[in-house]
Amino acid sequence: MLPVVADRRIKTRYSARCLSVNVREQAFFGTRRKPTTVCCLDMNRYGMALLSPRPLDPGARLLLDFDGKYISHSGVAARAVNCRPFQTGFRVGIRFSYCSDKRSYCRTVDNALSRIEGLYSRRKR
Repeated sequence: MLPVVADRRIKTRYSARCLSVNVREQAFFGTRRKPTTVCCLDMNRYGMALLSPRPLDPGARLLLDFDGKYISHSGVAARAVNCRPFQTGFRVGIRFSYCSDKRSYCRTVDNALSRIEGLYSRRKR
């Protein structure tokens, strides 16, 4: 039996609280609900933690729009992994879809998220 590991992350996440993120939930038949502005707690090129004013169901399909000091990118597909009460809202862990499914891979998204990660990883040094 394998030991239980508390942190399943592939790579270190970096604090990115000044990164503006809008989240749109994708409903059935491709219709999208109204976007919600959330606070980014931390991120890396594989996923991120968000502080959301409302809960998001684990497994929910999401589209994210990023707007930071030196970069912006829209329409990044992701899935909610977990959600729990945190501070004044809900902490939502998400995984970007491009890195969890070969059919969803997109070099443009990979490059954009790598650049965003690079900006915030430099702040930590």
